[in-house]
Amino acid sequence: MPIEMPKGLPFSVDTFSPSSKRKRHHFLTHAHKDHTSGISSHFSYPIYSTHLTKSLVLLHYPQLDDSLFVGIEVGESIVINDPDEEFQVTAFDSNHCPGAVMFLFEGSFGNILHTGDCRLTPECLQNLPEKYIGRKGKEPQCCFDYVFLDCTFGRFSRNLPSKHSSIRQVINCIWKHPNAPVVYLTCDLLGQEEILTSVSLTFGSKIYVDKANNADYFQSLSIIAPKILSEDPTSRFRVLDGFPKLSERATIMFAEAQANFQHEPVIIQPSAMWYVCEEERLEMDSRRKIRFNEAIKDQFGIWHVCYSMHSSREELEWALKLLAPKRVVSTTPSCRAMELDYVRKHCFDSYINSDDSLWKLLDIDMEPCPQVNSPVKTVACSPMVEVSTLTCVESELRPINVSSCKKRLLSLSPPSKRPPVTLFGRARLSLHDPDFPPEEKCISTRDNPLCVVNEMKQLVIIHNTNEDSDNRLQNELMAEGSALQCKKLVTTETVEERLENKLEAVQTVMQSEEMRWDTYHEYRYENKQADEITMQCENLIRKETNKGSYSIGYSKGYSDNFRKLYRSMNAPVPKPLPSLVELRNTIKRSRGN
Repeated sequence: MPIEMPKGLPFSVDTFSPSSKRKRHHFLTHAHKDHTSGISSHFSYPIYSTHLTKSLVLLHYPQLDDSLFVGIEVGESIVINDPDEEFQVTAFDSNHCPGAVMFLFEGSFGNILHTGDCRLTPECLQNLPEKYIGRKGKEPQCCFDYVFLDCTFGRFSRNLPSKHSSIRQVINCIWKHPNAPVVYLTCDLLGQEEILTSVSLTFGSKIYVDKANNADYFQSLSIIAPKILSEDPTSRFRVLDGFPKLSERATIMFAEAQANFQHEPVIIQPSAMWYVCEEERLEMDSRRKIRFNEAIKDQFGIWHVCYSMHSSREELEWALKLLAPKRVVSTTPSCRAMELDYVRKHCFDSYINSDDSLWKLLDIDMEPCPQVNSPVKTVACSPMVEVSTLTCVESELRPINVSSCKKRLLSLSPPSKRPPVTLFGRARLSLHDPDFPPEEKCISTRDNPLCVVNEMKQLVIIHNTNEDSDNRLQNELMAEGSALQCKKLVTTETVEERLENKLEAVQTVMQSEEMRWDTYHEYRYENKQADEITMQCENLIRKETNKGSYSIGYSKGYSDNFRKLYRSMNAPVPKPLPSLVELRNTIKRSRGN
């Protein structure tokens, strides 16, 4: 089935779904039933197609009104005055079936070539405007912005014979069986009329089509090639329905001929589908190769000729190199174009600016943001591309951007309401959380005794900002007195002692990671004779900061909210870190012993 055209385009091609019906203009490339699905309920807006396509559609859907169709023939251009914008459409032969065309759209949305179903040959492409075709290895003067490409046989790597060559193979197969009383041609598909016409002209006989069992094709052939049509059931050349169960019906025909002592009939099936399926089945067996230059007889007695109305992979690659489009989209089947070598080399990782026509194609209004200009990778079903950061998108359809910009980061999931609980607690990661009271470290008077006065004043002032002015003034005076008293005590230390203690503190930090908590707990209670200067300073600081500050060395300093958070997460409450001053004194005494 054909794909829907992007939302930003005012037209649809070969689709008549509920979403496509909201488009103001509809284009039909040809009359195959897989491209006219849903057209029977279409009663609004014009349908642009060739006159032959319109006749075939009205033949199968008589409920449609003839006035809905607007004729556009091969090589003809039409300027459409749309309420939003004016654009031009030109039709070109697609080399697929009678009445089939490609559409070239030119407007503010860019230059778009929609091939419909096609067989891209040199004769087919030379009809396009010269500015879109590259010459002698040079890129074309004007590149297509988008090519919506038929990739039905995009995976078939073998060279397909031309239509003319395939028709000659059918005729040669008939010549090789002069005694066959009946020649059955499974050519009941729109687009195979060329085979019937050539056979009729070569052998001077008309083709019989069963009007009762194959009424649709009889009516189509009566419009396309009425001169070769015969209603005589005794005619030697007859059209046979290729589906379903052709092999079983062929076996019955051969058995009846042998039972009546007659020559077997010749059954020829001109189609590329059998070759594609057979190639996939035999690709593991290198000893067998399928011939494309002559008819092949299978195990059921049916002769096969490779007659294709679609391009092979090699033809698609050649056409894309010649046209050099910026982007390629597969119409049938979807996403098949991404497997082509040209698309991998030239259509991936391209840069998209804010003024690129792609945003209009997707109906996204882009306004360049002057503050941010960093590359962004857009995640999508189509190929990954890098675009400049666009923060002013206003549309129903928004791409998901993963930004590398440090100023703005787009999160792909909603933020968590509660902070994550780590193994060691948020306090160990120095993460600020307003739900938890800040944890203040004890000030070591040995490490920096000259700064104790200012540190103590700041601690007391910070933790008493919510008190009234009288209490705050009293607390400040108490803090100054305590700090001065502590300063007198610590100034009695000599410079040599302070340097020695600093070196010991560094060694303690490096060894503290290897000490177990139980060892520290045992040492803490065995050594009760702590340094008098350190203990006095610690007691003074704790008395002044008892109301709002908690030292790391006390597990009771954790608030109720902090404990509830860990328990709600089924995580144990972390043990407090030991005081570095006490660890240092412990090691110092152990060395003295």
